[in-house]
Amino acid sequence: MNIHVPRGTEDLLPETAKKWQAIEEQLIHLAQIYHYKEIRTPMFERTELFQRSVGDSTDIVQKEMYTFQDRGGRSLTLRPEGTASVARAYVQHKIHGSPEQPTKLYYMGPMFRYERPQQGRTRQFTQFGIEAIGSAHPAIDAEVMAFAMACYQSLGLKSLKLVINSLGDKESREAHRNALVDHFTPVKDELCQDCQNRLEQNPLRLLDCKVDRDHEAMKTAPSILDYLNEESSRYFEHVKKHLDAMGIDYVVDDTLVRGLDYYTHTAFEIMSEADGFGSITTLSGGGRYNGLIEELGGPDISGIGFALSIERLIMAIEAEGIELEYDETVDCYVIAIGEDAKYTASNVVYQLRKDGIKTDQDYLDKKMKGQFKAADRIGAAYVCIIGEDEVNQGVANVKNQQSGEQKTVQIKDISTEIKAGF
Repeated sequence: MNIHVPRGTEDLLPETAKKWQAIEEQLIHLAQIYHYKEIRTPMFERTELFQRSVGDSTDIVQKEMYTFQDRGGRSLTLRPEGTASVARAYVQHKIHGSPEQPTKLYYMGPMFRYERPQQGRTRQFTQFGIEAIGSAHPAIDAEVMAFAMACYQSLGLKSLKLVINSLGDKESREAHRNALVDHFTPVKDELCQDCQNRLEQNPLRLLDCKVDRDHEAMKTAPSILDYLNEESSRYFEHVKKHLDAMGIDYVVDDTLVRGLDYYTHTAFEIMSEADGFGSITTLSGGGRYNGLIEELGGPDISGIGFALSIERLIMAIEAEGIELEYDETVDCYVIAIGEDAKYTASNVVYQLRKDGIKTDQDYLDKKMKGQFKAADRIGAAYVCIIGEDEVNQGVANVKNQQSGEQKTVQIKDISTEIKAGF
């Protein structure tokens, strides 16, 4: 019986995993530059957390969550996104009491959604995201968007578009909600079943529908920007001014709503404009969530964040033909000739590794010629040759593969010679 990975998941073999490692290292490096600290949360949470934060009317909660009961009868859910868990941890551990504010956090790990597997969408996927909690200043909105753009630009991507919108505060959203209900009610029966339900539960989500996006009513729907009150409008203008000051290009799209209920004010997405990327061009998205912390039992503190899919990031890298750089070199390959030499070789390999030198040796009892071929195959910078005579004399022959120079070196001095780069 052949057992394969579950549908919507994949194995990352070494050739692919090295791309992930290069990307993850760069993302973590950026987080440090922007002064964000790592947080790690459980891969499953109480189901109520996502119902309250993401929203009962969202596709994620209604259709896509992996929810199960544990042996104690508690309803648990594999996390479908990262913000809710970070917000829960922020409240639970009273991080708002820290003198270092705003709290700037990043996370990276697997998320789970039951959706139709397709290119760039899997049921287990990996997100990198940041959250800045504790500031309602428009400058930090711009910082988060700058960070998001830097994640792609630092890896060489150029065909990018930043799209922004304002969803306004509670008052603005309510006014826009009423306008949407009035606009769509006369054509309700012409809409898909999901949109008919959304009209009752969360009309703003109609604007994100993929089924009815070409309906005439969608094209003439009321714009949220026409319903922003003075405070919301002023906030959005300040956000744009900060982006302008940074020299970051953006496009305002009043139909951008994002898929989660907790968003308020600033919402944004980054899209790929690379040829051949595919029909789903969104790479990442995020926005401000001013009521989420309070909804989860914390103080009335605002936050903003974004998340990107590493799977889609890799797709964008491949679409633009970017070659990532990897360091797969091996510093030294130890060649043993004879039974006693193998024991000495194991000791040498162990000591070299302790000294921080990337080292390997033969484990297949190859002849000397085969061991030299193995050293060439992995690109070893040096080979260390140990035979019976070398064992008796406590030395090894160390060869610089590039220059061809070879030295007889005391075994205790091999690390020093290799690091000196003779």
